[in-house]
Amino acid sequence: MTPASVSPASKSPGSKSPTDAQSKYRPGSLEIFGAILFLAIVFRGPLKSLLNHGGMQTWSTVFIAVCVQATPFLVLGVVVSGAIAAFVPARVFAKLLPDNPALAVPIAGMCGIALPGCECGSVPIANRLMDRGVRTSAALAFLLSAPAINPIVLVATAVAFQNEPRMVWARLVGGLLTAVIVGWIWERIGRPEWMKPRVDLRDDDDGTPKSRIFLSTVAGDFAQVAGFLVIGAAAAATFNVLIPAGFMEHVGSSIVLTIVLMACLAFILALCSEADAFVAAAFTTIPFIGKLVFLTVGPAVDVKLVALQAGTFGRKFAVRFAPLTFIVALVTGVGVGLLFFGGWR
Repeated sequence: MTPASVSPASKSPGSKSPTDAQSKYRPGSLEIFGAILFLAIVFRGPLKSLLNHGGMQTWSTVFIAVCVQATPFLVLGVVVSGAIAAFVPARVFAKLLPDNPALAVPIAGMCGIALPGCECGSVPIANRLMDRGVRTSAALAFLLSAPAINPIVLVATAVAFQNEPRMVWARLVGGLLTAVIVGWIWERIGRPEWMKPRVDLRDDDDGTPKSRIFLSTVAGDFAQVAGFLVIGAAAAATFNVLIPAGFMEHVGSSIVLTIVLMACLAFILALCSEADAFVAAAFTTIPFIGKLVFLTVGPAVDVKLVALQAGTFGRKFAVRFAPLTFIVALVTGVGVGLLFFGGWR
């Protein structure tokens, strides 16, 4: 008897079909966020008393600051993502990027200079580029370069480091090199099974109105990443509270400790790339190399980005991509710092 001839009645009463297992409801990040928001409203009285304590006031301030900084650029990212899905034919990307990954990765990395946004917005855009047939390594190079080398970030860095203009060029080189190196490495080691199944959007003329594609893509992308932004912001605020306020004053004496700590702080604090230069400049006891490591690691990988990437590309991807990016950004920041500043000052 063939499998097709087995009747539904012949199945055991307690068995579940694959369709039943697949149809099991799992709440998404936006539903979880809505539930948390509802609980916060219901228990607003006890929460208000709790937030009056000094540590919780700091936590809530950092949490709100991260969300407020990131949300406009997240919205910009999903809007651009929707526009790509609805209005940009797939053949455009085939013409812009060569088939050779050795060339496609750096070209995609350099394209990041054209997007005036932060790391939150680059995640859904990179996801949409992959759906349109762009190589994963090239899309990831764009994801890493856009928040690090776009004009707004470079202008902010120039304002923050008015007495050291070389920091602008060092950040540009460090950010671009990190994106290209990670893209090349991922081209060699990346596996399709490490990422969520892709939605093939390379067939442009399926009869669906462009406006409907745009709106559904924007709504879907925002629902997918907004909840993970909140999770990342909460993690950043928690770590921020746990770091003693005067700890940085005792770090500048050891260059190795400085580099490692500044890289870890960039990962933990999860600052928006448009604002992190002002924070780095405020570390007056930290050498310029340490500050550059902070500015190179932060836009490439932080707790907020790990959460966003896990929600967008899958946890298998995030647990491999985040450590790779962290190591490459740290080493690149040190190397570029030595090149531009010529020592451990």
